[in-house]
Amino acid sequence: MTGSPGKQPIRGVIFDFGGVIHSFDVHDFFRGLRGRTDRTPEEMASLVAGSGLPRRYESGEISSREFYLGIAGLCGLSMPEEEFISAFVGIFTPIEPTIRLIRGLSRSYRLGLLSNTNEWHFERHIRAVDIFPLFDAVTLSYQVKTMKPAEGIYRDSLEKIGLPPQECVFIDDLEVNVAAARRMGVHAIHYTGHERLVSSLADLGVRG
Repeated sequence: MTGSPGKQPIRGVIFDFGGVIHSFDVHDFFRGLRGRTDRTPEEMASLVAGSGLPRRYESGEISSREFYLGIAGLCGLSMPEEEFISAFVGIFTPIEPTIRLIRGLSRSYRLGLLSNTNEWHFERHIRAVDIFPLFDAVTLSYQVKTMKPAEGIYRDSLEKIGLPPQECVFIDDLEVNVAAARRMGVHAIHYTGHERLVSSLADLGVRG
């Protein structure tokens, strides 16, 4: 755990989930609703995108039940809630190189998870992944009721991981979220692929 001369060494590595640890395809959700409505997956995706419901759900403004009823009403769905949940949660695919990296880093660094997410994605998927117990600090937008790139969600993550900003690096697949972390004084890496991630971490003295 060595840093550059004269700089604080990195002691904490904070990961986004979707797009960094697991990839996801929201269109898999809408394809999973086919046959339960007269609308096409493309029509449903457009309706939901314009409704604001996913953002309200991820920011903790509405409950899981309200989200389900809202989407069902919007899209004219006729299906049991449990079947809806199964389609909603079944959108993730593990990014294996990141998972191996997290296992390696866990031996020497404090690890954080900082995700814009919702109750069903967390309870039915994220917390069940095998590396979840390796995280020392978990900050979820629906629980803290604020979303990246708002300052408050980064502050919550830093408080939970128990380290000053300059001793942490944050990894996210969205540049706007990376820029917000940097404004907080956190080192931040825009995730665009595994090789570049490993190289960027090495530049900061971080090695798995």
